[in-house]
Amino acid sequence: MAFTLRQLQFFVAAAEHGSVSGAAKALAISQSSVTEAIKALEADLGIVLFERRARGIAITNAGHQFLRHARKIRDDVSDARRAFQIETSERSGELRLGVTSLVAGYGLAETLSRFRRTFPSVRISAIEDSGEYLEHLLIGGEIDVAFLLVSNLHNRSAFQVESIAASAMRLWLPLGHPLAAKEAIELDEVAREPLIMLSLEEIEESTNRLMASLGTRPEVAFRTRSVEAVRSLVATGVGLAILPDLIYRPWSLEGDRIEIRDVSGDLPTVQVGMAWRRGAPLSPITRDFVRLAQTSF
Repeated sequence: MAFTLRQLQFFVAAAEHGSVSGAAKALAISQSSVTEAIKALEADLGIVLFERRARGIAITNAGHQFLRHARKIRDDVSDARRAFQIETSERSGELRLGVTSLVAGYGLAETLSRFRRTFPSVRISAIEDSGEYLEHLLIGGEIDVAFLLVSNLHNRSAFQVESIAASAMRLWLPLGHPLAAKEAIELDEVAREPLIMLSLEEIEESTNRLMASLGTRPEVAFRTRSVEAVRSLVATGVGLAILPDLIYRPWSLEGDRIEIRDVSGDLPTVQVGMAWRRGAPLSPITRDFVRLAQTSF
């Protein structure tokens, strides 16, 4: 029997929440409904999507690969419905978009792909730069909207902000690391470990503030602007990293496992969202882009 859209929705929810209970709560259904849907999906596909653990579930390599297809199917259905609800007059024009490096690699591609399918006649011009420079472009009216970490805005009062997703900072560590076995990991324990530092302004600033609160200078084993390099270095045991869930993937490019753990204490949370100049009304095209970005996340 072919799988259903409902099963895909339940699977995606379980993958995104990391537990059957979390998915059930978000969907306002019973846990047994989620469990049965996932079992039926696994039987239909002939693969194991999740590893069952005492504390919940962990997505498998095959499950991670299928997750991308499941999201695309779900989004295609949503876009098909949306296309017939939008006035023809709103399907042409230009969107001038700004985006930071972090969001460009982890969230923008799917949003742009869906937007182009829904509005094929809209011209899109996009620029990637630092958050501070994008703020300058917004104030000058050179771009319509910026896709960035709104929690790091330098001049927040100048902008209208639409938060899309909150991403917690967590500890990345290699499979089998001693800290992975602990019930609670303290921040000062992390500070004694060599760290891999992601040198992107939005992330490095948050990590430095976090370590400064401990009154210690972390041992930086490697500093890089590449998220893929961070994954490989963490997975092979060169060091640990404190990074947001937004960019977490359970495997490096080489196929090595990366674990993720909570850390006790007040770790910062980054807010992904859209910003535009306060007092400047959004065009219908820009407003539709903002709405579509919300559903993509």
